[in-house]
Amino acid sequence: MSDAISLPPTVPPHGTGPAPLIDPFQRAISYLRISVTDRCDLRCAYCMSETMQFLPKRDLLSLEELDRLCGVFIARGVRKLRITGGEPLVRRDIMHLFRRLSRHLDSGALKELTLTTNGTQLARFAPELASLGVKRINVSLDTLDAAKFKDITRRGDLPVVLGGIEAARAAGMQVKINAVALRDVNGDEIPDMIAWAHGLGMDMTLIEVMPLGEIEADRTDQFLPLSVVRQRLESRYTLTNLPDRTGGPARYVRVEETGGRLGFITPLTHNFCESCNRVRLTCTGQLYLCLGQEDSADLRAVLRATGDDAVLARAVEEAISRKPKGHDFVIARQRPAAVPRHMSVTGG
Repeated sequence: MSDAISLPPTVPPHGTGPAPLIDPFQRAISYLRISVTDRCDLRCAYCMSETMQFLPKRDLLSLEELDRLCGVFIARGVRKLRITGGEPLVRRDIMHLFRRLSRHLDSGALKELTLTTNGTQLARFAPELASLGVKRINVSLDTLDAAKFKDITRRGDLPVVLGGIEAARAAGMQVKINAVALRDVNGDEIPDMIAWAHGLGMDMTLIEVMPLGEIEADRTDQFLPLSVVRQRLESRYTLTNLPDRTGGPARYVRVEETGGRLGFITPLTHNFCESCNRVRLTCTGQLYLCLGQEDSADLRAVLRATGDDAVLARAVEEAISRKPKGHDFVIARQRPAAVPRHMSVTGG
């Protein structure tokens, strides 16, 4: 059965509706990340178990339900939506959701609609995504070595991803590369990856391994502190700190030799939770207020119990009133993981 949707017109433009969502620390919540599926066509060793047990379809929000929830958030001041997964582009009929959400761009209620992807499906979907107003995307890519890529992803084909990146660029989208720093795996090629990305006009962000979900490997063996990576980079590049702030965890530098921008996301060695402006909605309708905390709100139950968006909005407000100041990620030689849910469930 198709997930195609047909819903009423857009919510009122930003500024004409209710007051924006404000958390207990006076941070305006203007950014919603939505996982549309926990499934992925790759099995990256730091992210998933090789034998993942995915959720049954009945547990997932329909595309209609996801669209309705997004409308409620946009009416309360959310200005940026990021579609994530798992791999969002493997969800059946996913472009119907993008088509519906694009109406908020047309109305001016939404400033940005974007996604994070592994790039495997980009060659197929990039032209339509661009036509719907998706101007920027993040592509997760940890190596430019084909054999190493297959090892990390357990099944991926690097040329397919590179072809997807080229398709996105050809469609006019700005691409940012996200790379997880992995000890004894890709640390030595990070400088060359930066040169490659910046040479194509793409920003790049480096990310520390996060202790989310049980996997076969011990993440302490994967963890490479970005403080060490930066020190190594400074032997080759001149890094100038930039004042750029997005409300997110990344801190940016300009690489003077390439002219490009490089971000560092350091949830373990140095978090930047004080300016957090985002919450995460899972594909099952759980609203997580912090990536590194377990507190959540079950919006699916409210959504399916009422057709009144005002009731749903009050549930969102109550959840935001419990948003914590920050996370408490720790990498340690102990199990279970710091947070039991996998990143693919929460939304990358």
